[in-house]
This record gives sequence, C-alpha cells and structure tokens, in this order.
Amino acid sequence: MTQNAQNTQITLVIGGTGKTGRRVAERLTALGRQVRIGSRSGEPAFDWNEPATWEPALEGVDRVYVTYYPDLAFPGAAEQVGDFAKVAVAKGARRLLLLSGRGEEAAGVAEDNLKASGADWTIVRSSFFAQNFSESFFLDPVLAGEITLPTGDAVEAFVDAEDIADVVVAALTDDKHIGKTYELSGPRLLSFSDVATELSKATGREIKYVSVTNEEYRAVLREHGLPEDFADLFTMILDGRNAHLVNGVEEALGRKPRDFADYAREAAATGVWNV
Repeated sequence: MTQNAQNTQITLVIGGTGKTGRRVAERLTALGRQVRIGSRSGEPAFDWNEPATWEPALEGVDRVYVTYYPDLAFPGAAEQVGDFAKVAVAKGARRLLLLSGRGEEAAGVAEDNLKASGADWTIVRSSFFAQNFSESFFLDPVLAGEITLPTGDAVEAFVDAEDIADVVVAALTDDKHIGKTYELSGPRLLSFSDVATELSKATGREIKYVSVTNEEYRAVLREHGLPEDFADLFTMILDGRNAHLVNGVEEALGRKPRDFADYAREAAATGVWNV
C-alpha cells in the first residue's frame, strides 16, 4: 500500500479525548493519518448507547480503535461491542483494535464478540493506568493528600498510558499485529501504599494511602456521584489474578515498559498535583 493510500484512510478513535484515545489520536495525526474522534461531542457524534450514531461515525472509516466507557465489565458492554463490530465490518472498517482489561471475565466476552464479527482484530489487555492518578478519578484524592481505596495490601502492575498508546498505534499501522493479543503491564508490582510513596517523592509532600472496606468505598463513590459498580473492579486486585508482570509492551514494541516512578516525576513536573 502506498503512503498516499494510507493517508486517505480514516481511523475512528472511540473515546478520542480520553486517556489513551487522546494519545493515540495525537500519534496517528503526527504520522499523517486521518483521525476521526468518536465521542458524543464529535463530528459526527458517537454514543455507545445510541446505535443510530454508529454508522455515520463509521462512514469512510478503514480501522477503529475500540474503547468502552465506563468499563467492559459493566452490564451490556460486551453485547454493545459485538453489535458495533458487526456494523463496523459491514461498513468496511474491518481492522478493529479493542482495548480490554487484564483478568476481566466480562471483557473476555467482549473480545470474543468482536472476533466473531469477522474483523481483522488485535486485542490489547491493560493493567490499571498510571494516569488514573493524574487524569481521572484518583486525581482529587492525590490533591487532597489521601488515597482511600478497598485494596488492602494487594499489588497491581500499573501501566503507563503512553506505553498503551504506542502499542495501539503500532498495531493499527502494521498488519503484523493482526490476530495478536497483547497483555500490558508496567515493569514492577506496586501496592497502593507503594504508589502513595512514589507520589509523595514526586510531589514533595505527604500522600497517604487509607485502606477501607468495599462498602465504605461504595459510600465514597455515592458521595462523589460516581457509579458504585466501580468498587467491583477492585476485586481483580484483591484476588491476585493480575499480581504478576506480563511482557506485551516488549512483545509489541521491542522495548521495556516505563516505570511508575518515571510517570510520577513527569506528571509532577506539569503541575497537575500542585495545591
């Protein structure tokens, strides 16, 4: 395929203003690829809960980066992903890459549904994002100096969203990744107490970790207007299913993943945690 032909293709990036989608869109644009942002504010708009928006968003699209909000573990998500994949393939967007989650049974159903569409697929299974502490629902607790979670002493292999974006872009732009499943993690396991220590070092102020019960955390979520189902996602940390490192970043890119400490230093330098 010629460079000109590649540059006329459109990649739909669902969730293109989110943590990974924004980075993927930026990288594809820098490579000279045409990008369409799939969001409710996009042109045309895309909404997972409004199937009538799917076909207009797929018009002229060759490939799709598929992310699902709030999470593939939520009820109905797997079915919506499968339905969307069928529509995408029918519209000519055969190349689909799904951002999935490590150890999530419901996410595995979504993966199977996407594959069943007949798409040329790649699956990227991710650990918890490091950027959740600077760009998402852990930001306010970090600013307040206290991270309250129902995770005890359990550990997680936090992965940098920059690494996720690099893997996704490599897979979307090189057909050698078709039919591959990459499991991504950072280079070491960290407890949330370890995370608080790293954030304290990066910010120069004390950030504490406070362990609570699942029910206590649900009350915190209700207080902040967030779905209580988010509490259930932490069962993946508590039961240890992801308490080991994987090498998907190295498999896809030929390099080691970035460490959480590097992420923390760079994030702190932006001033996002200044109080």
